[in-house]
Amino acid sequence: MNCVQTMPISKFKATCLATLEKVRKTGRPLRVTRFGKPVADIVPPAPEPRGADWLGAMRGTAEIVGDITVASSDLVAWDALR
Repeated sequence: MNCVQTMPISKFKATCLATLEKVRKTGRPLRVTRFGKPVADIVPPAPEPRGADWLGAMRGTAEIVGDITVASSDLVAWDALR
């Protein structure tokens, strides 16, 4: 069974933008013919690659310097405490 739809080139030329949008939305390819012979195959675009997941995206980009268990008030003399 052939699942590729066909369309004469004259009809494709008249409805090009709508036809391309239909292929994109349905995901079904289309074969354009001229005098019954294939001229081109219109296929849907490949899915766009997904970006990195936001959880853990910054992993490995920071460096811990010093003791992270010391209270910040021990490290900085705040003006409000004077």
